[in-house]
Amino acid sequence: MNYPITLSNTRLIFFKCTRWQLEETLDKFSCPFHYYCDTIYPGDYPPAIDLLVLIFTATTYLSTLLFMLLDMSSNRGKFCFDQPKKFLLPSGPFSLPVFLFVLAKGHRINTLFPLFLMGPPILQLIYISALTFDNGADKDIKYVFFEASTMSGILHASLNLDFVILPYYTGLDALIGSNFSGECTSCVCRNAPLVVGGRFVSYRGWSSTTFVIVCVLCMRIVSRVAGNEVVRKVVALKWLLEGLGWVLITWDCVYLSANLGAERRELQGVVYGCVFGLVFIHVIKLLRRWQLMYCIRNYDQLDKV
Repeated sequence: MNYPITLSNTRLIFFKCTRWQLEETLDKFSCPFHYYCDTIYPGDYPPAIDLLVLIFTATTYLSTLLFMLLDMSSNRGKFCFDQPKKFLLPSGPFSLPVFLFVLAKGHRINTLFPLFLMGPPILQLIYISALTFDNGADKDIKYVFFEASTMSGILHASLNLDFVILPYYTGLDALIGSNFSGECTSCVCRNAPLVVGGRFVSYRGWSSTTFVIVCVLCMRIVSRVAGNEVVRKVVALKWLLEGLGWVLITWDCVYLSANLGAERRELQGVVYGCVFGLVFIHVIKLLRRWQLMYCIRNYDQLDKV
């Protein structure tokens, strides 16, 4: 592809490069490693596609926020919205496949709503939705199917996200940690090898957070369909994994907030602030639950709390 040599086009080449080629160099002192971009992703979708993704993501976020507030404020209200939850939540059977498709095409969503920046918050939104809401109360094969589908969707979403963010992180390392050799637009000299994902940002979609969330869903299936003896043995492990999942989500959000990219910093700040808001609501919900348990044990006033 022939690009005019401008800063914006240079950044585009670096951030969307899928293969960096190492060339032999005679200058082993000032340029021990010489790389150039050999292959880049195709062009971006029109801004209308980005706008649709933005609207859909905002809608699922608001749905998650609404249902979390309802669950926190009313113990009865949470059962009134079970059916719409399944279709409006990010981890539901409708929204999750849409997000999978969006992340699979994320390398071409790069105008109004760049997925290499907004993909991690979307995955965290899916995590939060899966941890906060269950797929129903029935002990039947339908529940197992929904939970297994959610687990599969989360695993695929994390992999699709890595296909989007790894070229960006690699290009960011090549852009910041290298010197331009001047032989071509993307030709750079480095003192160290260029590794996949770069060395500046260690976040990955396929991570321990994904593993813990999937384990939580597995424990839910076991505790739902197994007998009472098994339930008593796994319930503590399920609670432990859920708590660990929230800790890892919070840590990922803190890490990414502290390592915001140079692109769209204001938008990134707003998005991660929204994710922190959901985590805060969950903490308040836990405090109310502990208060409820205290009142039941000491005052037997469950119906008044």
